Amino acid sequence: MSATRAGFVALIGEPNAGKSTMLNALVGVKLSIVTHKVQTTRGRIRGVLNIERDQIIFVDTPGLFAPKRRLDRAMVSAAWAGAGEADAVVLLIDAQKGMSGGVKRIIEQYKHQIDPEKPFAVAVNKIDTVRHDRLLTLTTEIMELHEFARVFYVSSTRNDGLDDMAEWLRGLMPEGPWLYPEDQVGDASLRSIAAEMTREKLMLRLHQELPYQLTVGTDKWDDHADGSVRIEQTVYIAKEGHRPIVLGKGGQTLKSVGQDSRRELAEMMGHPVHLFLHVKVDPRWLDDGERYAEMGLDLPES
Repeated sequence: MSATRAGFVALIGEPNAGKSTMLNALVGVKLSIVTHKVQTTRGRIRGVLNIERDQIIFVDTPGLFAPKRRLDRAMVSAAWAGAGEADAVVLLIDAQKGMSGGVKRIIEQYKHQIDPEKPFAVAVNKIDTVRHDRLLTLTTEIMELHEFARVFYVSSTRNDGLDDMAEWLRGLMPEGPWLYPEDQVGDASLRSIAAEMTREKLMLRLHQELPYQLTVGTDKWDDHADGSVRIEQTVYIAKEGHRPIVLGKGGQTLKSVGQDSRRELAEMMGHPVHLFLHVKVDPRWLDDGERYAEMGLDLPES
């Protein structure tokens, strides 16, 4: 019998390249929240894919961009750390955006920060949104810029091309025992997933900079004898002026967020969920190590 394999694959790219959607599609479960807004993913999210005797742990990393704020620096640092620790790296490129300045900067930074011997592939994502001749041009541009190990063409929303990519990646994983039990699809706790689910709903409803100046923490989690669960969460905002925006007229915005999050959590867990949301003004949360730890980030020096 052949030996088992297990290892890590980091998914990197610009914000909104589709890393979270790809992770969810690969493992078949929603582990990473998805919105149309950039910088939705803040910490590293791991998803487990088992193929016969091999195990691939995909790491969804925050989007790589030019950081301006302390939280930005923590997110970018987490992304590069994920790439450095992985056994292979896949750079996602949005087929519509192509070889943007951001993608070119990522490739240049990669050359200086990551072991050149590490397998480095490209996944051209969202291929269902562009014409075939555009893909041919993009392929030429990609190969002229860097000698990648492989170039894959995928659509995470349609699940196209992901099996071929996973099959190639499994052969790169080092021999060794599985790192996660067969029935485990990720390493995030339910408390963390619940908090991220609520943050996703807030990001979808709020506009401009406000979504990036809030976070959500799960404070209490009580399992009841009837199978239901009672969850209390706090939405941390940086300014008092943000409170009426988060609450909405008559509290309707926060109420709708709670309903959407509760519905999705109940569907995921298979039993009733009672969710209670509170809003707390904490001007220091963007500099609070505890909040960063909840997001799976290290607090960078100011």
